[in-house]
Amino acid sequence: MQKTVFILITLCITSFGIAQKTIKADDIKVGLVLSGGGAKGLAHIGALKVIDDLGIQIDYIGGTSMGAIVGALYAAGYSATELDSIFRATDFTTLIQDHIPRNAKTFYKKENSERYVLTLPFDKFKISTPAAYSGGHNIYSELVRLLYHVRDTKKFSQLPIPFLCIATNVETGEEIVLENGYLPEAVMASGTLPSLFESAEIDGNILIDGGVVNNYPLEEVKKMGADIIIGVDVQHGLSDRSELTSAMEILNQINNFRTVNYMKEKSKKTNIYIKPNMEEFSVLDFARGDTIISLGEAAANKKYNELKLLPKSKNNSNRLIKGLRPNDEINIVQLSITGNNKNYSRGYIKGKLRFELGESITFAQLQQGMSNLAATGNFNSIRYRLVSNDVGDNLILKLEENQNKTFIRLSAHYDDLYKSGALANLTHKNFLMKDDVASFDFIVGDRLRYKLQYYVDKGSYLSYGFNSSFNDFEKTIGFDVIQSNYEGAEIDDVQNINLGVTDFTNQLYFQTVWREEFAFTLGLEHNFLKFSTPTLSKILNENTEGQTQFQVDSDNRVLFEKSNYYSIFGNLTFDTFDDKYFPVKGLYFNSNAHFYLHSSDFNNNFSEFAVVKAKLGLATPLTKNLSVNIQFDSGLKLGTSDVTSFDFVLGGYGADLINNFVPFLGYDFLSIPGNSYIRSKGTIDYEFTPKNHLLFSVDYANVGDDLFQTGDWFTKPSFTGYGIGYGLESFLGPIKIMYSWSPEVNEGELFFSIGYWF
Repeated sequence: MQKTVFILITLCITSFGIAQKTIKADDIKVGLVLSGGGAKGLAHIGALKVIDDLGIQIDYIGGTSMGAIVGALYAAGYSATELDSIFRATDFTTLIQDHIPRNAKTFYKKENSERYVLTLPFDKFKISTPAAYSGGHNIYSELVRLLYHVRDTKKFSQLPIPFLCIATNVETGEEIVLENGYLPEAVMASGTLPSLFESAEIDGNILIDGGVVNNYPLEEVKKMGADIIIGVDVQHGLSDRSELTSAMEILNQINNFRTVNYMKEKSKKTNIYIKPNMEEFSVLDFARGDTIISLGEAAANKKYNELKLLPKSKNNSNRLIKGLRPNDEINIVQLSITGNNKNYSRGYIKGKLRFELGESITFAQLQQGMSNLAATGNFNSIRYRLVSNDVGDNLILKLEENQNKTFIRLSAHYDDLYKSGALANLTHKNFLMKDDVASFDFIVGDRLRYKLQYYVDKGSYLSYGFNSSFNDFEKTIGFDVIQSNYEGAEIDDVQNINLGVTDFTNQLYFQTVWREEFAFTLGLEHNFLKFSTPTLSKILNENTEGQTQFQVDSDNRVLFEKSNYYSIFGNLTFDTFDDKYFPVKGLYFNSNAHFYLHSSDFNNNFSEFAVVKAKLGLATPLTKNLSVNIQFDSGLKLGTSDVTSFDFVLGGYGADLINNFVPFLGYDFLSIPGNSYIRSKGTIDYEFTPKNHLLFSVDYANVGDDLFQTGDWFTKPSFTGYGIGYGLESFLGPIKIMYSWSPEVNEGELFFSIGYWF
């Protein structure tokens, strides 16, 4: 014992120059310094395992960036073993990318996120780039959850272990020592790596990663009262050119210019300096976390003989909260909204949160509400505090509204129906009022198209909007499809024609949404529909006796349809698919009804009628990389009208066909007509490597006129199709190649599409 005391006193004298002062072993205070380093900071957990195993009493902790995150959790009562479990179960890629689950997006936002490849702020006719890759919402929410049990600790010196962390004032370059406030905010600010995360604001200061000015807060921990310093340094020296392969590594290299020199002195002042070998790891190597943690443990074990001489915890249970687990259930009784938010109402915000005040909710529900807000794209920063009161928690929500209101969005697509297309979109938020967004798609390529949307999102209240779209394509189809749909189209010796389809649609609608997954829409629709072909012009000009004389337009195209239709429509949608194009799990249901009340009646055969259709889809995983997607859909026409322009026509492959054109394997587009149909489809999806899919599909259908009146729908399928293909989740959107065939058709069909459908 006397030898141990002597060694400890000697360590204190040599490190701090306090020979004038006698220190008792019981009075020696041990400080822990944890450096920043991104993923390399997981090595801190390994070092803490050794410290815990030895029962060393840590009296003070100071950390920067990842060191602040690990240090704060340890200071709050988690053991090293619990931290190991937490971090091994964490999907860092999802957290860092601020991945917003599909179920957090409104139906409007789902459609947008599955249509555009690139979004750029556009202000005063200048295109800029986003200030950061991620808003850090997911990481912040996880910190709030993990630190919930110390939510009311305003002074970090009152944590089970006194704690501080370092941030940088981005406006002045000054070091900011964070010792008070809301712990998740402080920790997040310390780890806000420039360009990766949005900067944080605390007490009027705009803060970024503390590693810019002080990545190893040795002196600050000394000032807290530490006599002996244990330091864990996961930084590495300057990298050579072969290692500078990413923007993040280059930024880290620039920051290291100064810290490398500083660490030469700081390491000498550290009593027990633990230096894991992190040379081969990057700041984003979270996937190699197991190895990094092990290296941290190995590095600490090299200092085992020195560490075991340090004072042991007299009552370790006072610091460690036995069996500490992240909280799951909370009761929010009051909501306060602060920050720079002028254009989004309280009702809109509360509606996005999707929970009622005064009712117990899970932390997952709270995080879902925050994801719903983040999914809107309306806020640069979403930060919140939970403060306890006598009956529950107050939620203090600080929102910093995105000052960018105008955006340019771009995308590109190719498929066998529309051919090539490039999309340029202009989106403007708060166009006419609060809570609204206006969007205009202009599509150039083989066919010009556009889509205009205006939507006023009232959250859980009644929302409303206006859509306008122009769609145009031309496709070679069998003439029998036209002959079966249009009376008097009997022309001999014509097998195929080039059919041009022009659709101009305008909708005014109201919509109510529940939990971003269920939507009911009711509205009015105007639809101008034109079917024409240049193929028959020469034949009709010969005016053969007995043949019907179709109208011919100024472009010398024969017209089958050229009418305006007016209808009331309703739509019911439930969508929990985790992905539109490659769903692994979830349920999808959509039902749609149009009641056509009036028409300009080009063919003089209009009477009121309705078209009803529904689709049900179920995706479920079978094994880790194997899933199945089963789909049932059906449609029918109600009424005795002779109008056939809205009949169903099956064939082709795709995800976004207009009106009542329905994809069906084994047949080319627009091959199988009828005013009613019933169809089932199954797809097995094997993701053999990440984002690469092998697909096998089967399609069965009955199609015809009045199937449900005649009972023919409940018979052996008249049409069958099979397909095998490959799918890739690319930066342009889904790339799919599908070879399909049918026993009823002599030749197979090869379908090919690149990019999001629009």
